[in-house]
Amino acid sequence: MGRRSAAAPRVADASLPASRYMAAQAGALPDTEALLALKPALRRSLSTEFGVESLAARICPVELEDDSTAIFALAEHVGSDQANELARRMEKAGYAAATPSRYVLNASLLLAVARDAFRSPQWVAQSAHGRGALAEAFHELVEWGVTNRASDLHLNVNLHEAESEVKYTLCGRYVAPECFRRMPTRTLMEMLSVAWMDISGGNGAVFDPGAEQQGSLSRMYAGREVMLRWASMASEKGPSVCLRLLEKNRAASIPPLEALGYLPDQIGMLEQALCSGGGAVVFAGTVGSGKSTTLASLIARLPADRKVITIEDPVEYTIPGAIQNSVARRLDADAHAAFATKLRTLKRSAMSDVLLGEVRDRETGLAFMDLAGSGVNVYTTVHAPSAAFIPERLASDFIGVSRDFLAMPGTLKLLVWQALLPRLCACALPPDAAAGAGAGAGLGHHTERWLEELAAAFPGPLELLRMRNREGCPACRKQGLRELFGYDGRSVAAEMIEPRLHPHLLDWVRHRGRGTHPAPTHSAMASAMAGAYRGIFDPSDIERHFHSFATESRLRGMSPSAAGGGEPDGFAQGKVLP
Repeated sequence: MGRRSAAAPRVADASLPASRYMAAQAGALPDTEALLALKPALRRSLSTEFGVESLAARICPVELEDDSTAIFALAEHVGSDQANELARRMEKAGYAAATPSRYVLNASLLLAVARDAFRSPQWVAQSAHGRGALAEAFHELVEWGVTNRASDLHLNVNLHEAESEVKYTLCGRYVAPECFRRMPTRTLMEMLSVAWMDISGGNGAVFDPGAEQQGSLSRMYAGREVMLRWASMASEKGPSVCLRLLEKNRAASIPPLEALGYLPDQIGMLEQALCSGGGAVVFAGTVGSGKSTTLASLIARLPADRKVITIEDPVEYTIPGAIQNSVARRLDADAHAAFATKLRTLKRSAMSDVLLGEVRDRETGLAFMDLAGSGVNVYTTVHAPSAAFIPERLASDFIGVSRDFLAMPGTLKLLVWQALLPRLCACALPPDAAAGAGAGAGLGHHTERWLEELAAAFPGPLELLRMRNREGCPACRKQGLRELFGYDGRSVAAEMIEPRLHPHLLDWVRHRGRGTHPAPTHSAMASAMAGAYRGIFDPSDIERHFHSFATESRLRGMSPSAAGGGEPDGFAQGKVLP
């Protein structure tokens, strides 16, 4: 094996005297197949040995199986002054140059080589224990999230700092458990690189911190089969990876609408929509608002004599009796042939009900029009800020559903917008006790005025209100996160509009939102306050999620068009449901 210098100085940015290399002499390794076919084979990267890790995206010195060495580089750097200086140092350290001595690679392949993603079997065996430890550490992060009912795991790498963030979404809160604080950046980067090797359907052979990547991984965690949906974003500080934790085969765990938090009259509207033929039921909300769970719960209520087919990305719940299809659309795919093929086959499948996972772009917008226009019952989701705004979102330039199509009576059967609010633990306190304990945000000396504003906006029995106990109890303190003390999961607050009962809404859609903005008979904020009067929600959490009670009262005092208030055809703003 070639000689090695004990402590080689780093390659300087400025050029040093060195013989000029002609770039045309370099070999070419255009893809993974060419790299794996290289003879002699690649043994390992020498970036660390020569102190050039910072140049890994441009130049990488390597050792081959016959102990010779070469320089792998981008085309524009293969003959650069830095490459020439690196070659001089490798020669001085006693390494013999391969023939050819330099190769041109693309950026992704070069990055993979720099991280030793293509080590020879001998070197892989030697480093297997290290990689196994990194993989195990990654799975421990995931298992903590699964065990503690997190919806997402966030790994935020800061390449400019020695430490990076590990956070979770728990009960809708973005929190950092103490046990995973002060995560070394280098360890986290290595962990992600190893974890990406097991990702399926991903774009890119290796984890690339400078690119957006998506994929998935299924594995058993805490005795449950869980799918990790990987989405990484290249930010200014470094890669930010979000892993959605989806428990698979959850037929028995689909909660009923009642358990989700829907009110009795809302469940009645949803069941009426199931019974009527044709048209679309569209659920909206922000990311992580529980739309898919509600949709699965609704579809599970369909009778056995209805043929249900789903197209999802990916399947999140196993719905009894439904024919479910996962169609993953990768970021780097120019054509969505698999999705188009599924749709063509779907229309010849004689189904009565279709669940279209999400309408988010022109392709799914066209699919929505095709299916909803064919007379079948369609159930889908979209990201929108309110029930009334769902048609505007569907008609947006980004999705492109025809306004005339949406305004046609019968196309939109029911519009639902929902939010998930933190549900109070049984240790919750009455407002006066919470104020005395300092447990209520915005209380203290302002308790009476705040309660007056609340009662003015949403009249009800104030003695039934409860506030979060920030000290918690043994039941809500078990995760050790102060941000979650006093809470016990989350519950739905929703609003609904049945378009065919409100022709004014259809006209508003057809004429590009001109005129008075429609609003549901009962707003989601009013539904949340109905829950607050049953001790389910802390009113201060409702304010944080929507707007202040003082603002609500001012909106009530404005004209209907400005406040989005009552309309002659039955629209009204924010009354507390019985």
